Amino acid sequence: MNPDTQHLTILTGASRGMGLAMARQLLTPGRLLLCISRHASPALETEAAQHGAHLLQWSQDLADTIAAAARLRHWLESQPASALASATLINNAGVIPRIGPLDACPPDELANALRVGLEAPMQLTAAFLAATGAWVDAGWRGPRKVLNISSGLGRYPMAAQAPYCAAKAGMDHFTRCSALDEARRAHGARLVSLAPGVIDTDMQVQLRAGDPSAFPDRQRFLELQSQGQLAAPETAAARVLAWLERPDFGEQPVADVRD
Repeated sequence: MNPDTQHLTILTGASRGMGLAMARQLLTPGRLLLCISRHASPALETEAAQHGAHLLQWSQDLADTIAAAARLRHWLESQPASALASATLINNAGVIPRIGPLDACPPDELANALRVGLEAPMQLTAAFLAATGAWVDAGWRGPRKVLNISSGLGRYPMAAQAPYCAAKAGMDHFTRCSALDEARRAHGARLVSLAPGVIDTDMQVQLRAGDPSAFPDRQRFLELQSQGQLAAPETAAARVLAWLERPDFGEQPVADVRD
């Protein structure tokens, strides 16, 4: 890598859980890390200074999908591509609304889950591909990658989880479609929708706290915890980031980190 260039990584949902763990592991010299979350992390800022890493944090409501995408595209268009060795977008943010049958989910929670979990990744991916594609048209040849953090629930149905399952299934399929589009372009981006396995995060706490009468699979999540089958966020983050470095990244647009 040219010592005057940096690897650009854009990460959503970086304020907690696996997202925060990924952000911490990405705080390395030679990288420009842009974290997009509802709230910035002062601790992450401190760690970046300690590691000599270049960190930007945006406080952005991803449910405002058009504004978030426009902000990202405008920022990317303002960056000098010659200063960047590569560009990667990691769509990690997601929301589980009230647990229960679809007709019991408040309409505002349902809309928010689909905006954050599906529409935002699509809008941000579109903005990323358009802006970095213009760099390619101008002669830039760095690798471009999009990593969408999916879930096994996007591939296997579960009662009381219709909004979250639908968002992840949609993420898988739009990744397949966009991968086909990029394969037709010279120097196209590579895309993967990756299930990271079961992780010990706030989302698991939310699932274990579900009402048993409305959530028939609650016991399964209790057992995952009691049997020690939940990966620590730091371990899951390392596995996900290692997937990004695989030489065959993008050959299989929908994958599972356990494969």
